[in-house]
Amino acid sequence: MTDTIPLDSSWIAANPPPVHGLGTTKNSRGRVLAIGGSAMVPGALRLTGEAALRVGAGKLQMATIESAAIGLGLGLLVPEAGVLALPQDSDGEIDGAAGPLLEKSLNGCDTLIIGPGMGSTDAAKALLQLILMQPCDKVTMVVDALAIGSARDLRETLAAFDGRMVFTPHHGEMAMLTGIDEDAIAQSPEKIARDVAAQYGAVVVLKGSDTVIAAPDGTTLHYGGGGTGLATGGSGDVLAGAIGGLLSRGASPIIAAGWGVWLHGQSGRRVATTSGPIGFLAREIPAEFPRLLPQ
Repeated sequence: MTDTIPLDSSWIAANPPPVHGLGTTKNSRGRVLAIGGSAMVPGALRLTGEAALRVGAGKLQMATIESAAIGLGLGLLVPEAGVLALPQDSDGEIDGAAGPLLEKSLNGCDTLIIGPGMGSTDAAKALLQLILMQPCDKVTMVVDALAIGSARDLRETLAAFDGRMVFTPHHGEMAMLTGIDEDAIAQSPEKIARDVAAQYGAVVVLKGSDTVIAAPDGTTLHYGGGGTGLATGGSGDVLAGAIGGLLSRGASPIIAAGWGVWLHGQSGRRVATTSGPIGFLAREIPAEFPRLLPQ
């Protein structure tokens, strides 16, 4: 059986993220495109996008439904980012007609984050299918939230991203992807994460009070958790953004996933010391990332 490696300060020291020296530009630090949001959760991409910038991504574009784009863009929630307004369907989800509008943005990004804030598996599946129709030979991708469940029917198509993809499921989303009961996943999280990683050619971040990270080659990391305060709405959106931002900077999927989980957990601990163990907000987490990243 593959040994599980603790995701601790020793691993962090031995596996640094890319360093950007003299001559660095915002383009060379990486370009992130985050796609998601819905009428029910219009602010999710704000959390994802800010996290990507806070881990050092150079440029960010957020693509979401038109009604949410107005708040993100005109409301200047993330003034550092570009915002792309997409058509929405009658349920307040991204409409299937969004494909042509996304083409230019997909061609101009290094890392794609898909899924935060989406409320429909069908809409997430349609969006993922649209994206997979585009030429993305060098793009890395984070598949989050309901987009993970939709990947179950797109396994062969997703093979084009083999080795360039990170899944970030909680146990419920892993159940949707695998058809395995949540209780069974809780009993064998490491084995199931490794199996899915091998099947899809993706690094799998199986989230919970403890987090398991598995790579397609069987490498498995375990993080003991950042405290109960992280069990709050939007926390997963922040994690997806952190991983995506690190990918855009050139980190490998396993390094980006490990550092993303560690930054997320350690930042939760830091916020808890000033705000209390529970009750702090997901949007308070990303501000801690720069203090923990190597200079």
